[in-house]
Amino acid sequence: MTTALRRVLTPLTTARAAVGWLAVLALWAVSGLLAPPVPALPLLAALAVIVGVILFASTGVVHQAEQLAHRLGDPYGSLVLTLSIVMIEVVLICAVMLGPGEHATIARDSVMAVSMIILNLVIGLCLLVGGLAHGDLRHHRTGVSTYLSLLVVLCTLAFGLPAALGTDGAFRPWQVIPVVVVTLGCYAFFLWRQTGAQAEDFTEVGGAAPVHSPVPDVGGTVRTGDDEAAPRPPLGEVLRAHRPELFGRLAVLVVTVLPVVLLSHDMAALLDDGLGRAGAPPAVAGVLIAGIVFLPESLTSLRAARHGEIQRVSNLCHGALVSTVGLTIPAVLVIGMLTGQTVVLAESPANLLLLGVTLALSAVAFAAPRVTAVHGVAHLVLFAAYGIAVFS
Repeated sequence: MTTALRRVLTPLTTARAAVGWLAVLALWAVSGLLAPPVPALPLLAALAVIVGVILFASTGVVHQAEQLAHRLGDPYGSLVLTLSIVMIEVVLICAVMLGPGEHATIARDSVMAVSMIILNLVIGLCLLVGGLAHGDLRHHRTGVSTYLSLLVVLCTLAFGLPAALGTDGAFRPWQVIPVVVVTLGCYAFFLWRQTGAQAEDFTEVGGAAPVHSPVPDVGGTVRTGDDEAAPRPPLGEVLRAHRPELFGRLAVLVVTVLPVVLLSHDMAALLDDGLGRAGAPPAVAGVLIAGIVFLPESLTSLRAARHGEIQRVSNLCHGALVSTVGLTIPAVLVIGMLTGQTVVLAESPANLLLLGVTLALSAVAFAAPRVTAVHGVAHLVLFAAYGIAVFS
């Protein structure tokens, strides 16, 4: 156990977590000095420090996620990172709703920004990078189709149905419980199938995902990319053989990712202040925060694309969005019902159009046997269109 933990808790790993938490404490200590309006130079300095710390800590999250993915294999490895970030994000959104003030649209704005960033910006960059480096990329069409089918249904329930059947963009009280039950039931059934009978639908085409750094196998030997065709041991055997290391890496991942998310939300007031004085729309701050919150997952996805692991890109990106919608929407609806708050979920016609076109493009692109760099450019163009809509 001591050897395994020593392998996990390297000096650099400890430094990344420590710097993140020290930055959170420092920001809390000087919160009075950073209350809006903040002078321009202190504002820029604080934002630069926060972004720098987030980037430094995010590299640690990426490292732990990659080690877990190599050890556990997909979809389990990608699922660990996805659920860690999404669960923390859900808790923070719920904490904001339970705090003072009106936050009727926070869930809608956050999830929509995440949707556009993941589906268009991150996946677009991944397809472009992977396509230029490796040419056409083969993915598991059944797995990607499963993700996109759920996204079509969950996004319709979240953003389309309140506009058509609700009142002032919110579900009526009697509609909340059926929507929550159906959403959670659908997501739970998906997780059960993804980690059970359909697990192979979310693995790289042609065998296990390639390994790009030496990782000791169950028997203690070192595995590299040359033996990627070797059969992977059963998950139960891996858990029994490497329990201390796996739980240690999972704990380090959560401890490192938590300050990333906390810092992202702490900088919301600074961004609102600075962007407000610059005349930028309020939605810009939401987009920037959503991008930073999911920075670890985005970096991991780009590294996977660079290595040609396009199915892992889908597991991280599409899987993250399924988890975000499947967990955030029920959570905020329940809080709204219990506290009497109005939860506005109906989106604007422009955003609904862009979301619909994005999902259609995703379905068309990933329905092909291979995805290419051109598909990535198409997604990036849609993200540019979303940027135009934000500033309009």
